Order: sequence, then structure tokens, then C-alpha cells
Amino acid sequence: MDKQAQNIVIDGTDQIAGRLSSNVAKMLLQGNRVTVVNCEKIMLSGNRSNIINEYRDFLEIASILHPEHGPYHPRRPDTIIARMVRGMLPRKKPSGDAALKRLRTYMGVPKQLKSSKKIVLENAKITRPSANYTTMYDLSKTVGWTPA
Repeated sequence: MDKQAQNIVIDGTDQIAGRLSSNVAKMLLQGNRVTVVNCEKIMLSGNRSNIINEYRDFLEIASILHPEHGPYHPRRPDTIIARMVRGMLPRKKPSGDAALKRLRTYMGVPKQLKSSKKIVLENAKITRPSANYTTMYDLSKTVGWTPA
């Protein structure tokens, strides 16, 4: 934590989800406040049907004793990204909890962040045409999220 903590706004448009999440987790652990906007435009690489089938299998994981008690699985694009980042933070340390509290994820760009400078992570950008990827919006709609 040698440098000053700062507010970082990241634009998720055409970024690969896993690479974006790992970079965000590292920034959070360094003490920065990170906001990810345009979460619905974040891309997942791989075969579209495989991605959707794997996520549907993931949604079926529930408690045998009392399924209403969880675990709960996110379906909205912004909560899926927050959950991905959470999985990349230390689980049993206070630093992981503190880092997660510094994370904000949004679909679109909220009014208070319209004027702020947005960062695009170069190492998380998609490398092939966007038709080869699946967007978070697409995945979310397919697995049961209904946009308002």
C-alpha cells in the first residue's frame, strides 16, 4: 500500500471477463476503489453453447437439505462480474473482505460517473472479432434474467 489509494473507473466494453476480473482483484488488493461500468458488454470467450450449458449446470447447485437457503447464484451481468472478482480475492483474510467493499459494478454508466475518465485495460481486450465471443447480457438473458 505504498502508493495513494485512488478511484479507478473501468469500462467493461469488449473486455474479456476473466482477465478483467483478475486485474480488478489486483487493483482492489492494492487499496484502490474500483468501479466497473458497462458490465453487460463484457465478453466471455469460448463456445457460446458451452458457456450457457456450464452456467445452467452451475445454477442447479443447491443445498440438498434446504434449497431455499442457498447458495444463491447471480443472474444479472453486474452481479456475475462482482461474484467473479470475489472469487479471485482471498477468502479467509480481512484483506479480501475489505477489498470487496471497495468494488462497485454497474450496467451502463451511472449519472455520477458520466464525466469521469474511464480506463480500458489493454491486456483484457478481445483479440478476435466480437462475433467469436458471448456478452454478459446475452448469457444473463439466456439463464433467466429479465432486463427491466
